[in-house]
Amino acid sequence: MTSIRGARERARIELTAAIKDEARRQLAAEGAAKLSLRAVARELGMASSAIYRYYPSRDELLTALIVDAYDAIGEAAESALAPAVAPTPSAPAAPSAPSTTRDLIACWVDVCRATRAWALAHPHEYALIYGSPVPGYSAPQTTTGPAARVAGALISLVREAHRTKGLAVPVLPAALRAEAERLAADVAPDLPPAVGIALATVWAQLFGLISFEVFGQFNRVVEERDAFFAHAAAGLAREVGLTGP
Repeated sequence: MTSIRGARERARIELTAAIKDEARRQLAAEGAAKLSLRAVARELGMASSAIYRYYPSRDELLTALIVDAYDAIGEAAESALAPAVAPTPSAPAAPSAPSTTRDLIACWVDVCRATRAWALAHPHEYALIYGSPVPGYSAPQTTTGPAARVAGALISLVREAHRTKGLAVPVLPAALRAEAERLAADVAPDLPPAVGIALATVWAQLFGLISFEVFGQFNRVVEERDAFFAHAAAGLAREVGLTGP
């Protein structure tokens, strides 16, 4: 009986993956607004009624694709967070190591580069999460955690700088004090309020840079895009208060 249940579970996992793969193919060909459960079922040779046992609605399939995309771009960003000190059998990496052990601006740029690289390699999935909203779709709360992973990777560097006295806290305009305190409470209550405003600013700028490139706005404008992006990302690091070694 256990082996039968295991085989059924494996079959369900494989079919779920096949459904999502076909849905991604449709995203690339038709766009998210035209995603159809019936069309996915037809391409997979499934009965239309069968696919609803996996995803009861188009919106639930969209949510699964969105969570996967956020997790994938988040994993790319997190993988670029090299440890401050390479781990050894006797001395594992310490996340709270002094900032003198690494250049936090360089680490920030690495995270931004990894985020950009994923977006360029997966433009249709990137468009699903950072492009135009899908008509009639409202993302549920379950997308919030995955959506915050890139930001979490960058904020971890700001936290490290703050712990080790290497953060130059930006000047906070008086008109934005209440907004800064609200943002800080929501995003990073352990950081100075002015940093919350800076993080929101650089967040928009980072994905503006990436979106301009993914969606072709830099065509015939910026040619040396790798160098341009690295320079811009380093500027964002300084804007949020990171300093060089």
